[in-house]
Amino acid sequence: MTSGALLHSLTNGADTAPYTACLTHNRETKMTPAILWFRRNLRLGDNLAVIAAAESGHPVLPVYVLDELDSGPASRWWLHHSLAALDNSLRQHGSSLLILKGAPEIVLDELIEYTGAEFLSYCRRYEPVARAQEEALISSSAAKIEIQSFNDGYLNPPEPILTKGGTPFRVFTPYWNTASRHTEISVPKPVPDLLFAAHDLKSLSLADLKLLPVNPDWACRFHDTWTPGEDGALQRLDSIEEAVRNYGSERDRPDMDTTSHLSPHLHFGEVSVRQVANAIRISSAGSDVSEGGAALQRQLYWRDFSAYLLFHFPSLPEAPLRGEFKFFPWSSDSSALEAWQLGMTGYPIVDAGMRQLWATGWMHNRVRMIVASFLVKDLLIPWQQGADWFLDTLVDADLANNSASWQWVTGCGTDAAPYFRIFNPTLQGKKFDPNGWYVRRWVPELTRLPTKYVHEPWRADSETQSACGVVIGQNYPEPIVDHGVARKNALAAYHHARDRNASGDGRSDPWDSDFKARA
Repeated sequence: MTSGALLHSLTNGADTAPYTACLTHNRETKMTPAILWFRRNLRLGDNLAVIAAAESGHPVLPVYVLDELDSGPASRWWLHHSLAALDNSLRQHGSSLLILKGAPEIVLDELIEYTGAEFLSYCRRYEPVARAQEEALISSSAAKIEIQSFNDGYLNPPEPILTKGGTPFRVFTPYWNTASRHTEISVPKPVPDLLFAAHDLKSLSLADLKLLPVNPDWACRFHDTWTPGEDGALQRLDSIEEAVRNYGSERDRPDMDTTSHLSPHLHFGEVSVRQVANAIRISSAGSDVSEGGAALQRQLYWRDFSAYLLFHFPSLPEAPLRGEFKFFPWSSDSSALEAWQLGMTGYPIVDAGMRQLWATGWMHNRVRMIVASFLVKDLLIPWQQGADWFLDTLVDADLANNSASWQWVTGCGTDAAPYFRIFNPTLQGKKFDPNGWYVRRWVPELTRLPTKYVHEPWRADSETQSACGVVIGQNYPEPIVDHGVARKNALAAYHHARDRNASGDGRSDPWDSDFKARA
């Protein structure tokens, strides 16, 4: 889009003379706008980009640019409501959100040219495409405008934390030991005094962005669980003391679900990582909650570590970090993949997790590991297909967290463990959902089964099944694989991949045809 075309769209085709005159007057009085570019920092409180814009000496023009990075359907549902909440907050302060669409480096450069803006602030993102956007913007606009960017989404930026040899860390614990020494968590800052720029620029409406699902509205139940926006995030934060108190001992229990539920709010920047870290610290003041606080704080470093890995290894979403996995003999069983997606595998803890995901856009972290292990180890379906499904269906779908976590479960990412981890879904269910409450909530077919059968319903005799209103193979599926057999197949596949990698054999054979088809 040319500057003239953008100017026409921004003013809705109206005569631009009145606004141009206003800009000329503002330039004479040093009142050209400061562009506040919102990215994944959709809040006003404790926001470094907002503070910088407020302190720039220019009236502030708040802008959001929808681009190709905002693509996951569940995330787009959240984004719609988060943008609505941000716009409402801005209106309470006397402004509104200017919503545009397109490649940010082009849209913003043309907006700078049109408005004569002399200052731009934003919070950095670390996905490869996002970094390329920011680099292109700086390249095209740095000579025309002062640009300030901030690491505002993580405890530490990824660039300075390296091994003694100057290379990136690949294992979490040594990364954590080094990163924690770098961390300086400042006290969160309130919303600054804001003077906003007056303008007649034409904003897209939220409806124009078409972020919400229609026909059918599969997200209709999301509001039962979530309140997107800064206010909703702060409400969650207000209850973090309970999560801190129980997190150390109960974080793996999906039936109790004592986690913070802050992940989507952090992902969209509706609450700052500093606010969360300080809230954990305050809630951990008593000795009875310090263990949970330490465990929860550690999760913030895991989140940092995922962004760190994506920064240093940009191919993380597509390619395994461990070389032997390029020879792994993946399957292409579409019917098994669909059964997993629909929560119809016959393994109750797996099915409960996948149905919770569909109903709420979220899944308990322990169950995420179980369902991921089942997909890649029991079904031998490539982890990239599972990662893509999560990116589509999670409201907290984060490219870094998602990619790093799937590689970790698969065993092809950053993992110091000297073995190929395979979760037994039945034993995992019995251990972490011992009374079957989680399964019964999300797999209602099994509600009436005795607890001893709820994680392996195929073991119930026909009389018990009939009395409990479930018939395996009719209204609840038989297991689509035998886990014992699947485990042996997975180990054989891993040994095959490891041996081929060790031998340096790069020749093609049927074992790795699926991988080569994707490459």
